Amino acid sequence: MAGPQAKFVEGNLFRHVSVMALTASVGLMAVFVVDLINLLYIAMLGRAELAAAVGYAGAILFFTTSFGIGMSIAVGALVARALGARDPAAAREKATTGLVLGFVFGSLFAAGVWLTLGPLVALLGATGETAELAVHFLQIVTPSQPLLMVGMIGGAILRSHGDARAAMMATVWGGVVTAALDPVLIFGFGWELTGAAIASVAARVVIAVMAVLPILRKYGGFDRVTPGQVMADMSPIWAIAVPAILTQVATPVGQAFITRAASAYGEAAVAGMAIAGRLTPVAFGVIFALSGALGPIIGQNFGAGRMDRVRRAFFDGLIFTGLVIVFVSALLFALRGPIADAFQATGLTRDIVYLFCGPLALLWFFNGVIFVANAVCNNLGRPFWSTLVNWGRHTVGTIPLAIWLGGVWGAEGVLIGQALGGVIFGLVAVWLALRAIGAPAALPPRGGPVPVAEVEPVTGPGERRA
Repeated sequence: MAGPQAKFVEGNLFRHVSVMALTASVGLMAVFVVDLINLLYIAMLGRAELAAAVGYAGAILFFTTSFGIGMSIAVGALVARALGARDPAAAREKATTGLVLGFVFGSLFAAGVWLTLGPLVALLGATGETAELAVHFLQIVTPSQPLLMVGMIGGAILRSHGDARAAMMATVWGGVVTAALDPVLIFGFGWELTGAAIASVAARVVIAVMAVLPILRKYGGFDRVTPGQVMADMSPIWAIAVPAILTQVATPVGQAFITRAASAYGEAAVAGMAIAGRLTPVAFGVIFALSGALGPIIGQNFGAGRMDRVRRAFFDGLIFTGLVIVFVSALLFALRGPIADAFQATGLTRDIVYLFCGPLALLWFFNGVIFVANAVCNNLGRPFWSTLVNWGRHTVGTIPLAIWLGGVWGAEGVLIGQALGGVIFGLVAVWLALRAIGAPAALPPRGGPVPVAEVEPVTGPGERRA
């Protein structure tokens, strides 16, 4: 018997895109605001090496978080497709297996990172006391990675059901806990960097719990895990997860290169990059959320055979991106002075903050285009196209331009080169997304993959033709 009609296969698509992106961004920004507050508190201690250590640690944490983002994209896509095909049992099965695989492999991944923290931090260019502080911070936070995986995958499952509010609140509560603990642990107990790390771990515990509880209470919970189920679902999950993880890892790899390049200009440059790095996800949290928010909309309509709505959702995503970028860029430009003052930024550090809050903010539109296109490719069975775009953008689209313009304009040139690479690959991403819509890959239902040509258009609310 068919399940209930999926939420996103009817109704105004621009409204769906806007509501999903805005609610998802609130939850996402709650996490990043906490990182920004961490840096703000650390900067108030007046020690440049502490702020630089947080910058280096942030690059590593971005890398580990990317693994979780990739897994959540895979699980969310499969759950949304099953719901679009009106098969809640299959959706619950994919959610269960995805959560188990995410926790197990997230634990192994975190262990590997933890054992190599020293070399990884050194690879970014950190030395002396700054390197020791960064490693210390990461030794506390990295073991909590599996809990963050549970929270991220749980949030993706909730969004696939259309419950953007519950997914949002999981991370909001994590942000509230950290914001409350930060001043107590950093200043009250005098633990400084250690206190910030402990607060981050506490936030991850809360996010995991608050993401899983709504699934248990409202959406049938999870299946009993069996080896046969895990083996059967591993292939479709990894088919999306592996390229999605590779796609996400490209960003911190590119950011690591930028951090390394900035380190040649001293700790003032690294501090400026750290501030810009913390401002980026807060300022553009809506854009960061677009890929995860748009995915369930595309996945449900793909599962229902509504390719016309898939195309419309893609273009609505691009329009939404443009509106957000114009608004946020104007706001950053108007507040660039107070922002720099809040972080006590002077000299080169202040110059980098001003550059970020100026023309580079507008160029973030092309990064948003890449996020929208990634959502299309990941959910239409073309995840390796997203991988191609992201790795191209963060290698050949970053390194040559950053080196060249860094030699011309110093640390600021490094950032400009990174931004220009996004323009080129944003256009490539649009082309590939339109190709994916025109020729999507197979849609794997419960019984196994079938060509998408066999998925017929619906004739009524979720009913296929005989």
